[in-house]
Amino acid sequence: MAKGGWLYIMANRYRGGMYVGVTADPLRRVQQHRAGTGSQHVADFNKTRLVYVERHDTIEAAIAREKLVKRWRREWKFALIEADNPEWRDLWGLWFPDAPEQK
Repeated sequence: MAKGGWLYIMANRYRGGMYVGVTADPLRRVQQHRAGTGSQHVADFNKTRLVYVERHDTIEAAIAREKLVKRWRREWKFALIEADNPEWRDLWGLWFPDAPEQK
């Protein structure tokens, strides 16, 4: 996995609840969320569907982007996700095809 930082969005369903996060290791972090150990909020609301991922050259740039996106209106987040993933498919298998499935 490339160095830097990653912004990601987890969701529980199409246009449902979203969780915006940042990490230096998206494979590990998304695995944690999918196993229910990543964030209490994600676990409580079953936000285990990876619907958006965005790479940044530095972790600082990813953190700055996360802070910006977290302030956005829901409709803007929908537009961001749907520009690349209009059906809100779970991108886990696309981004990490060799990773073990965890749910």
